[in-house]
Amino acid sequence: MENSCGLLTTQREPVPLKSIEVELEVRDHVATVVSTLLYENKEDKPLEAVFVFPLPGDAAVCHFSAKIGQKEIVAEVKEKQEAREEYDDALSSGQQAFLLEESEQSPDIFSLSVGSLPPGESASIRLEYVTELAVQADDGLRFCLPAVLNPRYQPEGSEGVSVQVTSVPASLVPYSLSFSARVSSPRPISKVESNCSLDALQYLNTEQTQAMVKLAAGHKFDRDVELLIYYKDAHQPTAVVEAGQASAKPGTLMGDPVVMLSLYPEFPQTVMSSVASCGEFVFLIDRSGSMDCPMDIRTWQETRIGGARDTLLLLLKSLPMGCYFNIYSFGDSYEHIFPKSVEYSEKTMEEALKKVEEMGADLGGTEILEPLKHIYSQPCIQSQPRQLFVFTDGEVGNTKEVINLVRENSDSHRCFSFGIGEGASSALINGLAKEGGGHAQFITGTDRMQPKVMQSLQFALHPAVGNISVTWDLPKGVSVTVLSPPITAIFQGQRSLIYAQLTGQSSEAAEGCMMVKYSLAGHPSQNQLRFSLKPAEDAGLTVHRLGARTLIRSLEMEEREDGEEQDGGVKQKVVQLSVQSGVSSSFTAFIAVNKGDGKAIQGPLLRRNVPVECTFHLAYFSDDAPCGSVFGGFGWSPKFGASLQNHEKSVKKKLKTVFSRIGSVFKIGQSESPQSNETALSEDAVFEPKQPPTDPLLQLVSLQKASGCWLLDPALAAALGKTSEELEKTKPASVDKEVWATILALIWLHGFKSDVQDEWKLLAMKAVSWLCAQKAPCVTECVEAGNALLGCKVQKDSLGI
Repeated sequence: MENSCGLLTTQREPVPLKSIEVELEVRDHVATVVSTLLYENKEDKPLEAVFVFPLPGDAAVCHFSAKIGQKEIVAEVKEKQEAREEYDDALSSGQQAFLLEESEQSPDIFSLSVGSLPPGESASIRLEYVTELAVQADDGLRFCLPAVLNPRYQPEGSEGVSVQVTSVPASLVPYSLSFSARVSSPRPISKVESNCSLDALQYLNTEQTQAMVKLAAGHKFDRDVELLIYYKDAHQPTAVVEAGQASAKPGTLMGDPVVMLSLYPEFPQTVMSSVASCGEFVFLIDRSGSMDCPMDIRTWQETRIGGARDTLLLLLKSLPMGCYFNIYSFGDSYEHIFPKSVEYSEKTMEEALKKVEEMGADLGGTEILEPLKHIYSQPCIQSQPRQLFVFTDGEVGNTKEVINLVRENSDSHRCFSFGIGEGASSALINGLAKEGGGHAQFITGTDRMQPKVMQSLQFALHPAVGNISVTWDLPKGVSVTVLSPPITAIFQGQRSLIYAQLTGQSSEAAEGCMMVKYSLAGHPSQNQLRFSLKPAEDAGLTVHRLGARTLIRSLEMEEREDGEEQDGGVKQKVVQLSVQSGVSSSFTAFIAVNKGDGKAIQGPLLRRNVPVECTFHLAYFSDDAPCGSVFGGFGWSPKFGASLQNHEKSVKKKLKTVFSRIGSVFKIGQSESPQSNETALSEDAVFEPKQPPTDPLLQLVSLQKASGCWLLDPALAAALGKTSEELEKTKPASVDKEVWATILALIWLHGFKSDVQDEWKLLAMKAVSWLCAQKAPCVTECVEAGNALLGCKVQKDSLGI
């Protein structure tokens, strides 16, 4: 693999980044993040440091400054090429310069270049961005501070400049992290949770609407820092009106007030209780090498591909009779179980399950574009709405190209996406769902994949919302310019955010109203929100910047779609809006030059890549594997190698043993020191994920038939912890065996697995429908006998029969 940088080795050569301090301020659904990075040049020559790091895909970078000694330099937003040239000119003339730019392949990757730091000099970099907080299945708001930058698989022949990344294990990351969060909301804060150790939550007022929390000391760089924030009455719609910037011209985006509306549609229960019995369900599963990594690297229990297999079992058992389905899997190439989607039946379900059991993380890289093209090339089935479920650890380099393809086909399907494991690209996972009119979920650490996926299946089975329109009622003299793209999907209880610019004058007591109209199951419905036009006090410019970011993203997508037909007008609009709002874009960059006293910095310029932490602890690099090599460094290139390079045969043998299911292998750079092999992997160190014990729930679910019933056989008896004789002996005499078996299964689910009801609710509904269709006698007697046999106290009504 080609390396254009002087990459670091395990000798721990001094690197300039010494510490990161992160301050998070959450206001209701929006977060402002301020990161301070301290650099110190301990070399005896001037230094250029490059730090590549991830941010949320929908983040708006809005401030970048550098402090050297007592002098602070605030960066300006300029057209990207112009900024690069200014940076290069500054370095060539011996001036200090700083350049922050977004990756051309993925909007959640930024590269920070710190140029010409004199020997012994320190520089403090301040980076500020704003972002929306995603709503989770349990109504928590998720903030993620990515501590990892997983290598992104870049398909061969892809366009774009490569980004150079140095990746090392957590124990070797040579800088520290401190993190604190302040949360405020109109509603009380019920709790704040994290996948990392936190100090105790401190409430700042008696109403509990303000709170503070900090990351506990001793944080290791082995995962993202994830916060889940819970409010009381989370589904209440809200509106925030933010005053324009005093120095900006009225009539411009930054000069006018901007409103952010947060809507939570609530649908009639009669509609939500019905589940569709039709649809074409296409499941697209990542089988690249990195899917063989553990879900939680701290326990090495279940692998990502193992979790995906278990989840497919639940999905296939929960599909309604009469629908159609198919399963695709992808890596360097792609496979499908059926040539085209087939009708769901006992025969096709069993055939699919046999293939799913054989699925391994053995297809190499992450070429997701080609299988998507093949899926979209298949004609849709009449009266069977297409629902696409994508499972991936989100490590691709051509994110924008993939999202663009989904957008082009958004009229023919809905796309539900799932990011698996640490470091999954938020830009990819959120972008797939947003452009495909679906819903995005992230599964990290000890999260169970199944409840999140089954929630999305419920969304897919509920009636699709159509004919969505938004209307505004504002006082005379006030007009509205909507900054957000049109709403294409609405789900029960799921938030929709809308940004709009308000132009004109109104009285302080004036109110506005926004109404969303749509068709649900053939019936017209609407939700409305009235709000005061008076701007909130001391609200900053968070909403303006997020509104600008939303508009910039829409224009960037338009430019990519019509690039060949455009004369550069859209790009010019993006650059102009980015410069005016101070918000980053794919066509601009932040540039700061310290002209200082005019004296040039003497000496040749060294280049150092600052390592980012990797999520894997072996000195190995495979196709799409989420780890860097501590033998050398990792350079991110459009073309990836396919063999290990210049390493001892014994190490190769061990690696083959450990990763027998992973396909082709990347080249990894030769260490500058032969001793580094000992640091990376001892001769006898072979690590394999532990095999998780058989899940009793999955054991029972695997026995259910496509129709929804269970058979009375030894396998069911074993799953229920009984003998076949006990099941036969306690069966009421006049009851059919399948009815008895199905009632027993339902009692066991309600009696022993009520805490994970989200995972089996749909398949239980199918079982109840089957029971009702049998018009079986003595159901009450069966429930009583089943409770006695299993030691439960489940009421017949709670079973739904």
